Amino acid sequence: MDLMPRIEQALEQALTQGGGEAAPPLLEAAARHAVFPGGGRVRPRLCLAVALACGDDAPTLSDAAAAALELLHCASLVHDDLPCFDNAATRRGRPSVHAAYGERLAVLVGDGLIVRAFELLAWHAGSHPQRAARLVTIIGRAIGIASGIVAGQAWECEPQVELTEYHRQKTAALFFAATEAGAAAAGQDPAPWHAFGEQLGLAYQVADDLRDVAVSADDMGKPMGQDQAHGRPSAVAELGMEGALERLRVLVGAAVEGIPPCPGREQLAALVRAEMRRLLPAELADRLD
Repeated sequence: MDLMPRIEQALEQALTQGGGEAAPPLLEAAARHAVFPGGGRVRPRLCLAVALACGDDAPTLSDAAAAALELLHCASLVHDDLPCFDNAATRRGRPSVHAAYGERLAVLVGDGLIVRAFELLAWHAGSHPQRAARLVTIIGRAIGIASGIVAGQAWECEPQVELTEYHRQKTAALFFAATEAGAAAAGQDPAPWHAFGEQLGLAYQVADDLRDVAVSADDMGKPMGQDQAHGRPSAVAELGMEGALERLRVLVGAAVEGIPPCPGREQLAALVRAEMRRLLPAELADRLD
């Protein structure tokens, strides 16, 4: 099933319902620039795939959870591109938000998208308030100071960083939030889905580290060589290309093995493998098999 129409519709609804004539026009335009057109929408697709594997008996709520995760991811990209972090002029093949609209609006857009994500969950909480409350906890933890993507970004300010912990917080947090949220939105226990999401998130970050040195800026849609330029922890810097590929191979295998028993297990495994192949250039993707 193609999940993209559900995701795009939910994102459009989120921005339209929370905007309006009262919103400053440039802020509204910058927010749309941050969200549309999107990238692979990996996190919301993962959320909906898990929801479907768990029955997806409340699709409106699972759509809201998926869109909230993507809004948070987009917010993190806007902030990550700022001059105080990566100072990236491009994102997804076009000017980053701060390059197009200025630094002040970029900060406000990132902040606003975070708030909009939680507004979206609140708007759809009426029919399943207990599930919605669990979703707020799952997603809030994934972006927080203690162990979420805020913590992951903050590790870049520390003098010493443990690579796996950095990857777990910077990237894997939104992945295991996606798998847990998909299960919770469908009324299932999210705990068994944590390990699958975490291993997939760790694999995704290693693949992104490989892309940073092996894929051109045009193909990536953003500047390459950013890890080395900013002195960030990287699987390639720590393990070398071969070591990073081996680590990716192990993590992909662990992610597939970590999928809980469910009717959609094979479809989820296929999604994992296809996503890794999409991320890597063909010569590296072929070596994962």
